[in-house]
Amino acid sequence: MALTEIRELMDGAAIARVLRRMAHEIIEREQGTDDLVLVGIYSGGVYLAGRLAKHIGEIEGREPPRGAVDITLYRDDLFEGLPRPVIGKTELPFRLAHKKVVLVDDVCFTGRTVRAALDALNDYGRPHRVRLAVLVDRGLRELPIQPDYVGLRVETDVDQSVKVRLVEKGEQDRVVLFRKEPDARGEG
Repeated sequence: MALTEIRELMDGAAIARVLRRMAHEIIEREQGTDDLVLVGIYSGGVYLAGRLAKHIGEIEGREPPRGAVDITLYRDDLFEGLPRPVIGKTELPFRLAHKKVVLVDDVCFTGRTVRAALDALNDYGRPHRVRLAVLVDRGLRELPIQPDYVGLRVETDVDQSVKVRLVEKGEQDRVVLFRKEPDARGEG
């Protein structure tokens, strides 16, 4: 399947502004940083959680602890859609009990990634609560999961894809909307 760029949704400056706003929203709703932890979903969510933690630290004087969760083994399509699944590392350098967890991801689409992340978190303990922060909410949910903190909401079709490009991944910061096209062999 080939991807054809439709348009840029956010450039680097817009991403930075949105993350600063989200940091303020998190601090306000969570009433500061006491018992607050950020957990990024591999891989884009991990980088965004790091940026949010830095912004929160600049505002509050201390960064909240952060961790990372790999959802590969919790996916409901593990043996269907992934020919060679790559299993990452879940790193939670704190106990989850009694913590206010903000789960961070780059794009919220069907809700299946978030469901898998919640299942993974449950294996590590029972937090006080879990809220969801996403850079882009593209809609088209298949599960009743909604983000609490959203950078950008965009209406998409099922034949479209939203890609978050980040400098941490060796690319220029930007969010791009693509159309999925069958490749030259007619596959996809």
